[in-house]
Amino acid sequence: MKHHIILRIVSKILIPIIMLFALYVQFHGDFGPGGGFQAGVIFASALILHVLVFGLENTQKVIKSTTLQIFAALGVLIFAGVGVVTMLLGGEFLNYNYLAKSAVSGQHLGILIIELGVGITVASVILLIFYHFAGLKADD
Repeated sequence: MKHHIILRIVSKILIPIIMLFALYVQFHGDFGPGGGFQAGVIFASALILHVLVFGLENTQKVIKSTTLQIFAALGVLIFAGVGVVTMLLGGEFLNYNYLAKSAVSGQHLGILIIELGVGITVASVILLIFYHFAGLKADD
């Protein structure tokens, strides 16, 4: 891929735009189509493009496999943490009404945090799966 200068330059321009679009989908998900799962897949696709153009070794310098494992666990903890917080505030597991003084604000805040946890987890797990498949050699 070192000889494909146009592909490398276009990818350097597109990867941040794809990541920005993933953030838009992430934070627009409670108002319309989208959310954590879709945003996680889009964000992971930007890094998969980076792997395809610049190689697995260079991408692993940007984000290591151990970092992805930590983010995958962090996303699950964010999701479960919201449920535990709502229980500690006197409600049922994932009953967002207890997160704020008004039910509407609580619902909005709860969905936003839950979708963030889902997005982090999905992006991390997809990249971990891709890293493991991309790291396999024909001899293995």
